[in-house]
Amino acid sequence: MKTLAGTGGLIRLILRRDRIILPIWIVVLCAIPMSYVKQYGDLFPTAQSRLDYANNAGFITLYGELSGTSLGEFVTWRLGFVPVMVGLISLLTVIRHTRVEEETGRSELLGSSVVGRHAGLAAALLSTFGANLVLAVLLALGMHGQDLPWSGSVAIGAEFATTGWFFAAIGAVAAQLSANAGTSRGIAISVLAAAYVLRAAGDTSAHTDGPLAWLSWLSPIAWAQRIHPYGENRWWLAVVMLAATAVLVAVAINLAVRRDVGAGLLPARLGPAEGRLGSPLGLAWRLHRGLLVAWTVGFALLGLLFGGVAEGVGDILRDEPKAKEMFERLGGSAGLIDSFFAGVMTILGLIASAYAVQATLRLRAEETSGRAEPVLATATGRLRWAGSHLLFGVLGPALALFASGLTAGLAYGLAVDDVGKQIPRLIGASLGQLPAVWLLAAIALAIFGLFPRISPAAWAGPGICILIGFTNAGVQLADWTNDISPFTHLPRLPGGSLSATPLIVLLAITIIVGTIGLVGWRRRDVPIG
Repeated sequence: MKTLAGTGGLIRLILRRDRIILPIWIVVLCAIPMSYVKQYGDLFPTAQSRLDYANNAGFITLYGELSGTSLGEFVTWRLGFVPVMVGLISLLTVIRHTRVEEETGRSELLGSSVVGRHAGLAAALLSTFGANLVLAVLLALGMHGQDLPWSGSVAIGAEFATTGWFFAAIGAVAAQLSANAGTSRGIAISVLAAAYVLRAAGDTSAHTDGPLAWLSWLSPIAWAQRIHPYGENRWWLAVVMLAATAVLVAVAINLAVRRDVGAGLLPARLGPAEGRLGSPLGLAWRLHRGLLVAWTVGFALLGLLFGGVAEGVGDILRDEPKAKEMFERLGGSAGLIDSFFAGVMTILGLIASAYAVQATLRLRAEETSGRAEPVLATATGRLRWAGSHLLFGVLGPALALFASGLTAGLAYGLAVDDVGKQIPRLIGASLGQLPAVWLLAAIALAIFGLFPRISPAAWAGPGICILIGFTNAGVQLADWTNDISPFTHLPRLPGGSLSATPLIVLLAITIIVGTIGLVGWRRRDVPIG
């Protein structure tokens, strides 16, 4: 078919461009579920202990309802948020290789050669579908290798893969709607968020025998989770997900032929009557504001959820010594609730590091898109331009963590009637993650400045830290392994002793690494591919 001419070559190009980031997210998303098998098998060895742990309204909101009490079903339930991550990565990958390529003009350049109209979209979808299939196969093999049944292991792989495929197709549709990649991402992520909220509302209502349990069936995330690996293994729901994916792909193709290359179906929003981009900071604000708002709102909601379940988790920790040990490894040993919150703050810090790296790598995106060069051709210096973007890489995660600490303190404070004390404690604990977050941002800056061609390698930092953090929660790792992650050197707050030494050392390393990156940026050519 002429419309698909050149698809194979574009797939090879995508795999070459993503040769670093693609294996990282596949390995991390495989390693986390496999580490949970031993971790939660040791923590909750009996069916009753698993049921007691899962019978919590806050956990049901986060992860969904437990389908059964076997180890496989319990681990699958506890992984309830991971398919959301798979969907997010999948939709972002498709938009990156479709709408971003059009926005930067690369699609038009490739289209002038022997490349069919639908080749770019097909290559992006097939590459993402293939990555999700590899994830599913490796996950199934890994879970079965830990003595879990074959049928359930294949089913959990199908749950992850079909979720990734569905939201990859959502990303393909969103890429046709707007000429702006940021708007396309916003549309696709909004659909993902709505699916998660519908699933959470429906499952929470079902747990309390409320009237809104039917909402879950409107959510594709709930469809995938209700495959119930290691339990009923409802394969027909996987077929439903595949059918829905096929429909969305057909819609994306149909929309693609109704628009011009580089344009979107939705009308572009008019800009302000008077220009407001009179400085590099104004331009950076225009580029980062959507991302900043989205991350801040997301962190505020996470803080609200974790704060709401804290009191119930404290009761579980009192009854389960091994669960208490897990949170102590992750967060500290000052007290049951403090241990839980310290572990939560570490998790939020790990997530915030991804935001910091994303905001920092905007420098590379601006350079490769050709937008940096016209700005630097004015009186704007390199350091001033870079600093305007780095401001969001530094203060953006701080604002997001502040929001999570505020809402967590508010939710827990209301539950224990001690808002005035809990809010400042938890805000301080959340902001205590910043030295480690900033260090990973500085590493991203150093890679951008010195080795711009491998800038995506900066994602290895958050990936490795997340892997170490989640693995160490259940299995005591060697000291040298723990020391790789800067998060293991932070004070365990709230409740732990606050020592300034590790914070000062991490900040000093951050300044040194960031300075090296800025020096490299000043000395190299612009742009460099």
